[in-house]
Amino acid sequence: MSSIISPSMYILSILFLLLALQTTSSSPIQQTLIQCLSQHSIPSSTIYTPNNSSFSSVLVSRAQNPRFAEPAVPKPELIFTPLSESHVQAAVICSKELGIHMRVRSGGHDFDGVSYVSIIESPFIVLDLTNLRSISVNINDDSAWVQVGATLGELYYRIAEKSKVHGFPAGICPTVGVGGHITGGGYGILLRKYGLAADNVIDAHIVDVNGRVLDRAAMGEDLFWAIRGGGGGSFGVILSWKIKLVAVPETVTVFSVTKTLDTKLLYRWQQVADKLDENLLTRVLMRVTNTSERIVTTTYDGYFLGGADRLVQVMQESFPELGLTRKDYTETSWIQSNLLAYTVPLNTSLEFVLLRNTPSTSFEGKADFVREPIPEFALEELRKRISEEDDPLIVWTAYGGMMNRIPEYETPFPHRKGTMYKFHYFTNWPKGDKNVAKHMSWIRSLYNYMTPYVSKFPRGAYVNYRDLDLGINKKGNTSVIQASVWGVKYFKGNFQRLVKVKTEVDPENFFRHEQSIPPLVLKR
Repeated sequence: MSSIISPSMYILSILFLLLALQTTSSSPIQQTLIQCLSQHSIPSSTIYTPNNSSFSSVLVSRAQNPRFAEPAVPKPELIFTPLSESHVQAAVICSKELGIHMRVRSGGHDFDGVSYVSIIESPFIVLDLTNLRSISVNINDDSAWVQVGATLGELYYRIAEKSKVHGFPAGICPTVGVGGHITGGGYGILLRKYGLAADNVIDAHIVDVNGRVLDRAAMGEDLFWAIRGGGGGSFGVILSWKIKLVAVPETVTVFSVTKTLDTKLLYRWQQVADKLDENLLTRVLMRVTNTSERIVTTTYDGYFLGGADRLVQVMQESFPELGLTRKDYTETSWIQSNLLAYTVPLNTSLEFVLLRNTPSTSFEGKADFVREPIPEFALEELRKRISEEDDPLIVWTAYGGMMNRIPEYETPFPHRKGTMYKFHYFTNWPKGDKNVAKHMSWIRSLYNYMTPYVSKFPRGAYVNYRDLDLGINKKGNTSVIQASVWGVKYFKGNFQRLVKVKTEVDPENFFRHEQSIPPLVLKR
């Protein structure tokens, strides 16, 4: 399917013209863009400029890392919150015609804020897709269409309304927007059984650089491949995904046990975590307890697609060192198990996943992939380093299972066979903290220390945990060679294919940001 709006089919909106002409403080960019959008019958209620009293609240509403909403951070000239696919088409058409740089936001969870902040070029606008959030679940054919502004929590809730034995292998954070999550791969507690969210996409609708709405057949298999893991903001504006629902048992079993860091036990976890029954995902949360002694603890979590009796057998056979007994296991539903994974009590009402809260603490995060056990002496150094930071967290998520069986070129996400687990480093700090530089220095130092113990040639990175420390695309003019510094870390050998797709579908590099995929030869 394909469609395009002809501006000549619409009459200029008097309301928009008056707004542009009478607001003397409006910038020329605001005025010209509003006039262009008015030709496409865009309602004024969807457009926010800094002169609008709601501008700041709309900007902050999906800013999931508060440090990128602070006063000193660059702000957009305009925020557009479309209500329909045709509105998104109009935004692309007008922005391209007027040469206005555009950022696209669905959930706002990108670690370095590139969906709503531009540090490389100004002025810019934000296309906020939060209103595109419809979800249509079809249990009869095990599928669902979900618009990109919907959250993972909303998707899980709508699936659970229809079935207790269907799920979707995506992330644990309920406020993550479906759009960006799948563009980077997307993983959760089902990844060892069913792979990534991007591995379970059947179709998609996207607005391309020419303002056309394309489905899988119209966009072709190369572009369909690229958008399922190649990162957001490079190829077009995703409107919706058709996803494949997966089977989950009516009863799943979870456990969560916290221990003072025992390096021998953690070393043993590394040896077995990726080899356990693929119906079981385990992870470790390493943090500092809130005491003056700065004790480092490890929380071992498990999520099993089956009953407690069977999980008892699995753990006794494969990881008896953890010392669990029957009372440590809790049977629940799949959707409820996601609450535990989000560190919310299991008895929390399911309506919790529908909340669209924004956090009060800022953070910096990085990721690594580990292919061989980290030795005990390095784990002791980790203990020392993590105890020195105010509010640190390291999440160890086991791989193996289905992740070993999907080829690394099947989608752009390449970190598959041979990866034992993924490291996710965090440091968090409250609003007004005067030691931000200290926190940033700490996590960078930790990341550097881990170099010998993680994947190499290249050292892998996860595009959904975008890290601008790896390099920045300067005003969209970065060459393929320069971009490969971070591109190969995110995509390994798939980077060159992504560049080829980009060159075919967006040769002038309209869709760009600090780490977007560049075209082979820039035609701008």
